[in-house]
Amino acid sequence: MISVSGKKWEEKVSNKNLIEKLKQDFNLTDIISRLVVSRKFDQTELNSIDNILKLNNVFFNNNDFKKSVDLVVNSINNKEKICILGDYDVDGSAATSLFIRFFKSIKHPFFYYIPDRVKDGYGATKKLFQKLKLKNPKLLIMLDCGSTANEAIEYLNKNNIKSLIIDHHEINKPFPNANNIINPKKDNGYIQYDYLCATTLSYFFLDLLSLKIKSKIKLSDFLIYVLLATVCDVMPLRKLNRLIALSVLKNFNINSNLALAELFNLNNRNNKLSISDLGFLIGPIINAGGRLGKSNYATELLSSNNLNVIKLKSKELIELNNKRKKFELSILEQIDFKKIENANLDVIIYYNPNINEGLIGIIAARLKDYFNKTSIVITSSNKLLKGSARSISGYNIGRAIKNSLDNNIIINGGGHNAAAGFSLKKSSLNDFKEYILKDFLNSGAVRNNTFLYDAEVSALAFNKTFYSNLKKLEPFGTGNPVPTLLFKDLKIIKTNILSKKHISLILKSKTGFSIKSICFNSINNQVGDYLLNYKKNLNVLGQINENIWNNKNTLQLTVRDLIL
Repeated sequence: MISVSGKKWEEKVSNKNLIEKLKQDFNLTDIISRLVVSRKFDQTELNSIDNILKLNNVFFNNNDFKKSVDLVVNSINNKEKICILGDYDVDGSAATSLFIRFFKSIKHPFFYYIPDRVKDGYGATKKLFQKLKLKNPKLLIMLDCGSTANEAIEYLNKNNIKSLIIDHHEINKPFPNANNIINPKKDNGYIQYDYLCATTLSYFFLDLLSLKIKSKIKLSDFLIYVLLATVCDVMPLRKLNRLIALSVLKNFNINSNLALAELFNLNNRNNKLSISDLGFLIGPIINAGGRLGKSNYATELLSSNNLNVIKLKSKELIELNNKRKKFELSILEQIDFKKIENANLDVIIYYNPNINEGLIGIIAARLKDYFNKTSIVITSSNKLLKGSARSISGYNIGRAIKNSLDNNIIINGGGHNAAAGFSLKKSSLNDFKEYILKDFLNSGAVRNNTFLYDAEVSALAFNKTFYSNLKKLEPFGTGNPVPTLLFKDLKIIKTNILSKKHISLILKSKTGFSIKSICFNSINNQVGDYLLNYKKNLNVLGQINENIWNNKNTLQLTVRDLIL
């Protein structure tokens, strides 16, 4: 089916026999069984539908974790000063905050550093380590970075500084010669956990370390940071991540964390914590500091128990995020989307030397979402170019960037399946473009111009009982998206324009059943034009969700597309 927006839609194909078996064995409804099958839930995920499972440390017997714990215990016993180096995004800031809280709790000497995106560049570098060496650390712990820092690690070794890397980005042989590396991509021993972010790995590491030294810190109080980083680093909410999310959403009280409570309060939010809150409200605020030259603000906020510090940093980060929004909108208005579409390339590579380098990642994300293609945005930075990439499912952009580094096309860089960052010489830009386009072709990745919906349902399914069944598969997010459903033969009864960019409407079935709906950011696009002007029956693709207004919960259909 071709939609009014030009997208090709198909229903997800599922094994009918397996659907029927699940319905019988687990007493599931038809729609839940279909979703479970199409999303390939494993046994643990199936068991989690109606039960909250106990969250265990799956790395208890992992050799990398054991060796790393021994390394840090040795430094603790010898009262050695420790440096914590974290990346400037949510994952790096959250992981660093966990370590800060841990070392404070045991009163061990340490300091931390969050690199400045412009001054320090990307990742763990020799130049940065030369600066950190001045504070005389005996052990340097790298969080959410370091997997490609071969040269920098050699510098530490020459200066008798021990090193530990806890990371989830792509890593190729020869590995950095650190004292130890925790990275699921390092070998087959725990590659099945390569979907975990650095904060998750840090949490389980600190859990084992606490057990080893008999620390009294209650790490579970900060499991919310693990979920925050997981969501913001676009890790799939599946398997172990799903159990973490379920545990946090069930047990976490927003008022138990001063930093998050303050951010909620300043944004006039008093509802229960949700995945959406983390991804679309808290995450961008936390990230704003790293994007706009205040890289340490997020860590200061997340690691503090001082209410004055929390209030100050919260306000500053919100102000930075508001600036970021304005800058982002200005950049997007300058982009010729039609020109990009007409180029019809497998990978979008957009170069604009005037974009603030702190914003190239979010612009890449916007292009990726709009075109459903891997997107790379590049800007000028001093005498070099800086790039940020966001990828579609099926194409590992972190691997591509690591390989381009190995082939001397870029100067440095790294990433994971969904995102990557890098720097290169201006003279290498065309070579980089050619390499990435060829790599995409050779990877076997498919240009996915087909969008999938989960099921066709009757308008009568738009009710609280049906919605309650859907909610059994929560939390929804990356890897487990909100189900997209097809409703046939609906007529637009009433429309209303909201804030000059959204359209609220009433849809009615042939049997007279009404559906309250909304279509976000639809003014001046094809879907919005049809909603405002089309008089005949049509088919609607949308997602059922709750609309909370004045403490009243009502169901609402979020319209994604239309089929005539």
